[in-house]
Amino acid sequence: MTVAVETGIWQLDPAASTVGLRHRTFWGLVTVKGTFTAVTGEGEVRADGSATGTVRLDVASLDTGNAKRDTHLHSADLLDAGNHPEITFAARSADRLDGDSVRVTGQLTVRGVGRPLTFTARVASATAEALTLEAEFTVDRDQFGVTWNQLGMMRGLTTVTAGLRFTRTDG
Repeated sequence: MTVAVETGIWQLDPAASTVGLRHRTFWGLVTVKGTFTAVTGEGEVRADGSATGTVRLDVASLDTGNAKRDTHLHSADLLDAGNHPEITFAARSADRLDGDSVRVTGQLTVRGVGRPLTFTARVASATAEALTLEAEFTVDRDQFGVTWNQLGMMRGLTTVTAGLRFTRTDG
């Protein structure tokens, strides 16, 4: 599918967007899944088809379905929501590839530590009024200072999945 995306300013629709994560724990025997329930963002599509934007995740909104685990994830041991209430991804460029693929390049900031990140997203749908992007990529939490790892239980990469719906705010 090849789709054209309208130029202009786009606002993230939090009710129609999801950002989740998966991480294997207990020496790879258990996969913990969580969802950020508070996601905001905006972007701009330029006349040349490239785009920039920012997505923000409220760290305290991470929900894994286990209150004790969530409290620990929000604590200074891990994501440190008290000192770093947001995880942000600032896209410096989003360039169309073949078909419905988009190469997104930007900076991911977790716990105040920013690192470059490039991944491929898919334009799942696009109209003049709405755009949905889907992506899945991995991050190494150690690179962001998320190093708590009691007894080596939490080695490896964290997988992030995102389904982001944007609505056009200008005509």
